[in-house]
Amino acid sequence: MALKDILPSRLGFGAAPLGNMFRAIPEEEALATVNAAWDNGIRYFDNAPFYGAGLAEIRMGQALAGRPRDKYVISTKVGRIVLDELDETPRDNGEKSDVFAHGRPNKVVNDYSADATLRSIEDSLKRLNTERIDIAFVHDVAQDFYGDEWLGKFEEARTGAFRALDRLRDEGVIGAWGLGVNRVEPIELLLELDEQCPDGFLLAGRYTLLDHDRALQRVMPLVSERGLGIVVGGPYSSGALVGGPNFEYAPATPEILFKVAAIKAIADAHGVTMKAAGLQFALANPAVAAVIPGASRPSRIAEDSAALAETIPAEFWRELRAAGLVNPAAPLPA
Repeated sequence: MALKDILPSRLGFGAAPLGNMFRAIPEEEALATVNAAWDNGIRYFDNAPFYGAGLAEIRMGQALAGRPRDKYVISTKVGRIVLDELDETPRDNGEKSDVFAHGRPNKVVNDYSADATLRSIEDSLKRLNTERIDIAFVHDVAQDFYGDEWLGKFEEARTGAFRALDRLRDEGVIGAWGLGVNRVEPIELLLELDEQCPDGFLLAGRYTLLDHDRALQRVMPLVSERGLGIVVGGPYSSGALVGGPNFEYAPATPEILFKVAAIKAIADAHGVTMKAAGLQFALANPAVAAVIPGASRPSRIAEDSAALAETIPAEFWRELRAAGLVNPAAPLPA
């Protein structure tokens, strides 16, 4: 079933911050943030075992306990197994090293085999305190985590995770599956395969105001043609778009900071918030089924909801286009 037919709303909740991403978040603050999302009408929650070595899933399971299960949608990810064994060495996860340094100390192993996929789903069900997973994404099988070895990992997933998830969907154990990645190339490669039929994708950071050219040219048209859907993760580009110091989970470059300043100057002139610009830009593409900004404080949830409802004058988008700050082919909000 295509993602657009499963997702209950266009604004979802990205749970990576609940795994103590970048900082140690008090338990009560994490739970209050999920409750704020619910109170603001959000009914789609995305998670992953990788987020704090299971911490984000555990916290979400606690926060959603007692909520009517047929009223919300959960997606999580496979490709990593959280072990009971503690990790005694510093974590090294490619470009995202130390992002979850404040998470649980459990060892996390990468495994895209069929057996590991089944175990991952079973473990996530327990941590999330739920009886079903609506959407399962194969996590991070891409260059940013595996460098030149990523095609080998993709092949491992093709013969393992993809086939297992195809079967679980056909059996009704999960509702849908796809890739959850930070690069467009794995999505392109999967869409070229005849043997597997994904239902959609979670693409983080590649369809934002700050970075959208390649996705616009290579992925969005294919996804639209097949009637699938894209969930846009990281619509604020790791916070850079809204004044944060990071882009792509690392300190933003001068070029990125210059682009942010240029967009903000136009936004300020029209009384537009940067959050509204970021969310509404992503959702203007017909391939996009939902956006899932991450949040670690309840106040951020209200800001996201307000940004989605904010009225943005057409002149703002015209000025962005004229300044060369958005791709000429990018769909813009009406």
